[in-house]
Amino acid sequence: MTFPGGSVPEEPEVETEHLHEAIKEELEHEGGAFLRRIALTTALFAALAALASLRAGSTVNEALVLKTEAARLQSEASDQWSYYQAKGVKAAVQEASRAAWLAIGKEPPPDYAQNQQRYSKEQTDIQQKATELEGERDQKSQEADHLLHIHHWFAYAVAILQVAIALGAVGALTRNRPVWALSLLTGAAASILFVLALLR
Repeated sequence: MTFPGGSVPEEPEVETEHLHEAIKEELEHEGGAFLRRIALTTALFAALAALASLRAGSTVNEALVLKTEAARLQSEASDQWSYYQAKGVKAAVQEASRAAWLAIGKEPPPDYAQNQQRYSKEQTDIQQKATELEGERDQKSQEADHLLHIHHWFAYAVAILQVAIALGAVGALTRNRPVWALSLLTGAAASILFVLALLR
């Protein structure tokens, strides 16, 4: 077929090189934004994991201090109960001595009865002090147990945040959005656990 002017029109040129570069730039731009989002969320998870780790460490240290204090109070209470028993033995000796005097038909010296009463009164005071020490011991031990429970929550939050960070790294390396979404879900769950531990 002949066209007016006797020339054949040129075929439309499609500059595939420029199109390829434009597509590549768009992909890099989209991929760069995706990687920036992953880097941002991973950095936030890492910061939260650091805070949770600090809290886990401080709560376990507090718990150990309280357990040590509870052990000291238990030792003091045991000393008081030993003292209580010693006073009981002394009171029994005074009673036995008084009974011996009465058995031979003589009036015992008055200090036997006075000493027995004094030892009994001292026993009452010692018992009260030992019971108070045991109460303090129980309180410290319960506080320590509570802190250890909270420590476990913080430790779980740290572990789950580390999983979220690892998933984020895998998502970045593979440019896989579902893996990154899983990282976000895991990190959100760990964040909730962290906040709940703070509120306890």
